Amino acid sequence: MDSMYADFADISLGNMKSIGYTGITKPSLLLAYQQLLTLSFRIPKLNPPLSPRVPRLIEKKHVSIARVQYSIACRTFSTNSVESSLKNPSTTHLARRQGASSSLYSRPSLLEMKNERIANRVRVYEFLKGLGIVPDELDGVELPVMVEVMRERVDFLHNLGLTSEDINNYPLVLGCSVKKNMIPVLDYLGKLGVRKSTFNNFLQRYPQVLHASVVVDLVPVVKYLQGMDIKPNDVPRVLERYPEVLGFKLEGTMSTSVAYLVGIGVARREIGGVLTRYPEILGMRVGRVIKPFVEYLESLGIPRLAVARLIEKKPHILGFVLEDQVKPNVDTLLEFGVRGASLPSMIAQYPELIGIELKTKLCSQQSFLNSSIGVGLEDFCRIIEKMPQVVSLIQSFIVNHLDFLKYCGFSLLQVRNMVVRCPQVLALNIDIMKLNFDYYQKEMCGNLDDMVNFPAFFTYSLESTIRPRHQMVANKVLKCSLGWLLNCSDEKFEEQMNYDSFDIEEIEMETQFDMNTLLEPREEESSSEYEEDSDDEYI
Repeated sequence: MDSMYADFADISLGNMKSIGYTGITKPSLLLAYQQLLTLSFRIPKLNPPLSPRVPRLIEKKHVSIARVQYSIACRTFSTNSVESSLKNPSTTHLARRQGASSSLYSRPSLLEMKNERIANRVRVYEFLKGLGIVPDELDGVELPVMVEVMRERVDFLHNLGLTSEDINNYPLVLGCSVKKNMIPVLDYLGKLGVRKSTFNNFLQRYPQVLHASVVVDLVPVVKYLQGMDIKPNDVPRVLERYPEVLGFKLEGTMSTSVAYLVGIGVARREIGGVLTRYPEILGMRVGRVIKPFVEYLESLGIPRLAVARLIEKKPHILGFVLEDQVKPNVDTLLEFGVRGASLPSMIAQYPELIGIELKTKLCSQQSFLNSSIGVGLEDFCRIIEKMPQVVSLIQSFIVNHLDFLKYCGFSLLQVRNMVVRCPQVLALNIDIMKLNFDYYQKEMCGNLDDMVNFPAFFTYSLESTIRPRHQMVANKVLKCSLGWLLNCSDEKFEEQMNYDSFDIEEIEMETQFDMNTLLEPREEESSSEYEEDSDDEYI
């Protein structure tokens, strides 16, 4: 034991302060307290004597004591430094100031941050102005801090086909992030089938779509359209034609307009086709647009159910502005000499009549027919009452038909009378007219005067009507006028042929448009394929 502590006492402490330790009777635990001046050790008496394992424990304590000495020495050095700094407070204050000025975590003041934001926005605004974009409306809009990020947005929009002028029309589009807003929206539209070639027009009409959430805003509208029996393949065409529909609320205008149309008689199964061909209906207010339009047509003498059938066939007529187009055109027709009683049938035959630039067309066509075949104003009004589409016929198309009739041998006066009695001869397929005329001359041995009295002969099918009826009359060795032969239904003709006696010269009145044809229930299903209605099928 004595030699062990002697070895411990010989440990060199170098220049460090002398440290004394007092051992504790438990061999496995050592507690120490600091004595600054003396080095002394007390050797505890151990009972019973040390076992053979004690030397190993003592050897471990040598290492532990050395470590404690090194730790105490370090603390002593640190303590001296602290004491030195306390004695020189000015030195400590300077060190703190120097440390604060060189810190990597120093934060600018709120004023500095505000000034920096203003400077960044000024740089972004100058960049936009250099591209011809006016940033006046962007105050308060969150924009990129860096010019490079803004350049990325502008370049992306330009690549979509939008010009600086388009951006000026809706500058808030610059607040949309390319990655967070634009790309997700455009990807979704592309997956639906919206053609990339239409993105330019799509975004020009409805740039607000770039602010939309795909899940929250776009998906519900698409599901609603599909619920209206619009086929998935037709949905992208609907969106291309009327992108504004993506901004409507489901429980608002869209649902009320559809409900009103069904209420006036539009067949539920036809709604999908109606909306596909003219989706603008979804944005029309019932009280301000649809209902006044329907009621005005009713006031002219068109039954409500007939109006519903017209909407099924040509839904775009709902886009005619009542006060600016419809009513002025009706007034023009009346002023021109059209009889009020003829208006319902004229509109039912050619609904576009109330939506086109009518006055100019009327004057132009009347002047042309007058110079070509001597049609006066009164006769012209009778012509358009029977066939209102005449106002939109291309004049070169009319000339071809007039030349054909002259080629057949009709005089100018006869041609005029034929056109007044049956204006359809100005719009029929000339090849079919030629086949009918050849059969009339060669097989029926008819004279031109009879055809002048019944020019509607050209409107009948040769194979399904003219030839079969002529053969039946020929078998009975009868001779009759063209009007008696053709101007009746198949059932009526067979009934006439079964009479024991009948007036061969009986001629029924020329057929006029029958409004009841619009009131008959439709048996065929509406085609759901996307087809754009031409605003004017005769132009």
